[in-house]
Amino acid sequence: MILVIFSYTVNYREAYGIFACNGILFNHESPRRGENFVTRKITRAVGRIKMGLQSKLFLGNLQASRDWGFAGDYVEAMWLMLQQEKPDDYVVATEESHTVEELLDKAFGYVDLNWKDHVEIDKRYFRPAEVDNLKGDASKARKVLGWKPKIGFEQLVKMMVDEDIELAKREKVLVDAGYMDPHQQP
Repeated sequence: MILVIFSYTVNYREAYGIFACNGILFNHESPRRGENFVTRKITRAVGRIKMGLQSKLFLGNLQASRDWGFAGDYVEAMWLMLQQEKPDDYVVATEESHTVEELLDKAFGYVDLNWKDHVEIDKRYFRPAEVDNLKGDASKARKVLGWKPKIGFEQLVKMMVDEDIELAKREKVLVDAGYMDPHQQP
C-alpha cells in the first residue's frame, strides 16, 4: 500500500507538475503515540508500575531493533520539504537503531526500576514476519533540507516516561477515590 501511494505521488508530480513530496518517516514517537505501539506500551507500563497500579508488562521480541525518533522533529522535516524550490522525496530517520531491550533499560532505569523484575516474555507478542533491524538513511534530508533530529533516543524515552508517570498519577487518584478498579489495565 505504501509503495502504491509513493508511486502515485511521484506519478502526479511528474505528470501534472503538482508540488508533492514523499516523506518516508521511520518510527516517529511521542507521548501521544497510541498505547498499542511498543514504545508507548513500555512507557505507559513504567508509569503504572511506578505508581503501584500494575506489576507486570508482557512483551515479545526484545531484540527487535528500530530507528525511533521524536515526532516533533519529523514534523519539522516535513515542513522543510514543503519549503523547497522543487518537490522531492526524503527519508526521515535518526540513523540510529535501538533494541526493545535498550528501550526497557532506559525507561525503567530512569525511574530507578529494573525491567527484569517486571517484564515477562509472551510468545503471543512475537510477530511471524519480524524485521530484525530497521534503520533509516536520512543523508538526503540532512544535505538538502539541513535537517537533523534535535531530540535523541534517551531524551525521547524520558519525555515519554515523564508524561506517562503524570498520567498514572491521575489514574491513582481515581483508584484511591474508588472511581477506578486498581487492576483495570488501560
